[in-house]
Amino acid sequence: MRIRGQIGPWPVDLEIELNAADWAQLAQHRSEPDNAAPAATCAPPAVRAQADDPRWSAAQQLLQRAGTLSGPQLLAELEPLAGGIEAAKRLLVRLRHCPQVRIEQQADAAVYRWIG
Repeated sequence: MRIRGQIGPWPVDLEIELNAADWAQLAQHRSEPDNAAPAATCAPPAVRAQADDPRWSAAQQLLQRAGTLSGPQLLAELEPLAGGIEAAKRLLVRLRHCPQVRIEQQADAAVYRWIG
């Protein structure tokens, strides 16, 4: 497998070679998707354990009640809810990847729309 491209001004040329044993080892770690997991968690598997996080639930409810909010406005409303700007940004990223949320790029900022 060969990957070519650039990271900033630096050229990247990466070659990865895997033999049959490497592929077999990778296949052992592959897991089937969990179809029984509820879609309402809006999070990748690593974050599903935190699905009962009250801040995450409150962030979803905030956007659901508002219906539509611009990214900066949503971040401002999430900050006091999350307890700080860093935690608010993490909630914003989770909302961005949530299947119940549609992101629309507008001239000035992204608009978050709850589609439930």
